[in-house]
Amino acid sequence: MVDEIFRWWPSVRQTRDELPWRSTRDPWLTLLAEMMLTQTQVARVAERFVVIAERFPTAEACAKAPLSEVLALWVGLGYNRRAVALHRTAVLICERHGGEVPCDLQSLLQLPGVGSYTARAVLAFSFDVQSAVVDTNVGRVLARAASGTQLRPREAQTLADELVPVGQVRDWNLAIMDFGHLVCRSRSPMCESCVLASSVCRWQQMRRSSKIEIPDPAVGSGGVSTRQPTFEGSDRQGRGRLVRAACLGPLPEDELCHIAGWPNEHERALRIADMLVVEGIMRRDANGCYQLA
Repeated sequence: MVDEIFRWWPSVRQTRDELPWRSTRDPWLTLLAEMMLTQTQVARVAERFVVIAERFPTAEACAKAPLSEVLALWVGLGYNRRAVALHRTAVLICERHGGEVPCDLQSLLQLPGVGSYTARAVLAFSFDVQSAVVDTNVGRVLARAASGTQLRPREAQTLADELVPVGQVRDWNLAIMDFGHLVCRSRSPMCESCVLASSVCRWQQMRRSSKIEIPDPAVGSGGVSTRQPTFEGSDRQGRGRLVRAACLGPLPEDELCHIAGWPNEHERALRIADMLVVEGIMRRDANGCYQLA
């Protein structure tokens, strides 16, 4: 599998390398990019990464900025609690690690908002530590081609680690991610032109030898994300509207439902606003107005 994907990769690498975070090995910028990319479309992050990276080129710059500024720059990038985690992570990096992103897995996992995927991405892309990065694209390739069966998260990580070629950590992780994104896609995988289909992909081998339909092993497999609930009318949409409005000034309690887009659901809007207070994104002032913390 490794050889086949590496032979395929040069045909797409130049275009994929145009993504702005691929031009750096700086650990802080890698961490910033990966936290931005969590549950957010690549195209949307690509538009904003340069702006945020220029404003916060180091952990110290982010740590010294008020949380309200980080939140304002984050608007439109998905869950704003991740902006809070980014700011807290920057503070801890300065307090515990002298402003330098740590280069070991356990220290990275102790940072707010940094899970297994993000920690391993920093290790692989910035420090060349022998580590596999399992995102939803990689998870599909592992389940379909390498295994042919549904994988538990630990199994997916173990299998991914075994595939990483020594001395090619960064390139391999990027190559298999690109392959999952462009070829081994969630919907309409390009099996007919896939370099793995004829001799490597176990799912395809089973499909050819079986008289019955073989379910896609990627569905529900470790590392493979599921579709999010509808955004329109959701609590997530209301949260985003409240935070965007708070970037412009305090929000009176009696206007929350209108700002959130739920004019007849005052209690719902109040619940979301109070949740934002608990999460440290907003605070309620002496006048009963909600504003960024």
